[in-house]
Amino acid sequence: GAGAKSGKEEVTNVVFMGMGEPLHNIEAVLAAVDILVDPRGLAFSRNKVTVSTSGLVPEIERFLNESQGSLAVSLNATTDEIRSWIMPINRKYNMASLLGVLGDHFPRRDLGRHQRQVFFEYIMLAGINDSNEDAARLLEISRRVPCKFNLIYFNTHEGSEFRCSDRETIKAFRKRLVEGGAMCTIRQSRGDEEMAACGQLGSPDSPEDWKPPPPRLKKPRRLREAEAEEEAE
Repeated sequence: GAGAKSGKEEVTNVVFMGMGEPLHNIEAVLAAVDILVDPRGLAFSRNKVTVSTSGLVPEIERFLNESQGSLAVSLNATTDEIRSWIMPINRKYNMASLLGVLGDHFPRRDLGRHQRQVFFEYIMLAGINDSNEDAARLLEISRRVPCKFNLIYFNTHEGSEFRCSDRETIKAFRKRLVEGGAMCTIRQSRGDEEMAACGQLGSPDSPEDWKPPPPRLKKPRRLREAEAEEEAE
């Protein structure tokens, strides 16, 4: 993030996100966070330096034990079936193991810092993770793990099979969470006009730069059945 001060740009927040999985490079990330928050380094507030992960459980545990930075987790689903479909990491570290390590460490009171809640990022996908049942499951998670939800607009783009939930659905989803006692914000999308927003980084006009996607699981049964019903109508 950046703020204006005396007419100059000033960096006020640092988030490790959007350039690959930070915890795949945990040694360098731990060192970088230490430098950012150290008074002899860049002296950032520990609350202003955040590392976002897709859910590498052993590395999360190490980060929480060794780093003073804040942690965010891309959750994006409320069941293993959906999360394993859209996030392959869930096939190795399922939601029980992920929520288990977070529940063991939050609220954090070690290393002289206090991060009361883990930040859960939740990209809104139409018909996939935006139902009333999903909201109810998130509320159940919030009762087990101190957390704050950040709802994110999915930046629809050519070649994707996903669509963003509409604005009214997202607002209603947030309302259900807040009324249920959870802390929840909606993050506005930025950069989508340049294909530089969340989920869009890359060179759509340069196929030679594309990487092969990971093997996809079959679409979850309830989604296949819903599609079949729509076609039958």
